[in-house]
Amino acid sequence: MNKPITETAAIDEGWEWAIVEILGHRRHVGRAREEEKFGGKMLRIDVPKLGGREHYSLSDGEVTWSTHFYGVGSIFSYTLTDEKTVMRYAERYFVPAIPYRDHGPVEDDQPVTSEEEPTHDDEGFDENARDE
Repeated sequence: MNKPITETAAIDEGWEWAIVEILGHRRHVGRAREEEKFGGKMLRIDVPKLGGREHYSLSDGEVTWSTHFYGVGSIFSYTLTDEKTVMRYAERYFVPAIPYRDHGPVEDDQPVTSEEEPTHDDEGFDENARDE
């Protein structure tokens, strides 16, 4: 789904920039159109994934898309918008991956041997006592 798209191409292929709410629980902001799937009409919405880039170009194919399909009965609301709003939403909701950090060996990570059994403070503990 890395096909570059421009505003003109979006209009020519039946794409609309939209905010779609599904059953009132999920919100997708992207480019949308109606498609025939599984013998019926479905909504296809492609959500942009910018990957943390501040500058992007649709014509250069720098935007990747996540595609979702929904049946018409699942659509709670459909709001037309523009490309700028869609891309601002994608920038705002980008969550960067957490980088891996190797902190080196930790002294407490050594396995406990039978000679070094941990001590427990069992003073006053009665195995046969019942909670009442």
